[in-house]
Amino acid sequence: MPGFVLIESNGRESGPGCARFLTDATALARAGHPVRVVLVQEGVTAALPGALAELDQALRAGAELWVDEFSVAQRGLDTDALVPEAQLVGMGEVAGELLAADTKVVWH
Repeated sequence: MPGFVLIESNGRESGPGCARFLTDATALARAGHPVRVVLVQEGVTAALPGALAELDQALRAGAELWVDEFSVAQRGLDTDALVPEAQLVGMGEVAGELLAADTKVVWH
């Protein structure tokens, strides 16, 4: 079964789109698909504890969480303040996921 990489570049401050996108991640994970949520740019703010219930739901459904370390640093966020499930990654790792065989990528 192909895996999904869902890349979120908008935070909750941009409107309800981020929350809806994370709901899609939950649905895919509950359907048994491997799901990796990648937060970049303003999306990294969703990795702060309690920021979005939809992220918590996606994680409970089995989605994996990657957070772009450059975006975190650029926004002055403390990496220790992110949810425990957050894995800090660089764009090289994200690029590898984008090019992986049998991976479907959705960018929001």
